[in-house]
Amino acid sequence: MFSHIFVGVSDFDRALAFYAPLMATLGIEPRFCDRERPWAGWQSHPGPQPLFLIGAPYNGEPHANGNGQMVALLASTRSIVDRAFQVALDHGGSDEGKPGLRPEYHEHYYGAYFRDPDGNKLCVACHSAEP
Repeated sequence: MFSHIFVGVSDFDRALAFYAPLMATLGIEPRFCDRERPWAGWQSHPGPQPLFLIGAPYNGEPHANGNGQMVALLASTRSIVDRAFQVALDHGGSDEGKPGLRPEYHEHYYGAYFRDPDGNKLCVACHSAEP
């Protein structure tokens, strides 16, 4: 369904310090990092799409996060959701909803919500029935 998801950031080095450990926690490997542009991408497996990208807005205008927009990343286990949430907070993210079951979505939905240092809203979710 998706080719790529691009998240705009205002401070590339700060964003990279946030996203690199988050993606590593989720087992998503880096594909490239170009500090001159600046932008970086991580690739899903088996790949080559979708890509998750961060960088300065292409039009050169300042970054502005959107209200009602969110990127949800998939975790294979609930314990990875827990770890990803803590990694996000440890690297400058802010809490938007602690890890837990969200039965209003479905019986096994386990998710955590947070914002990156630029205010972009993210979720890490697991859909398995694992306790």
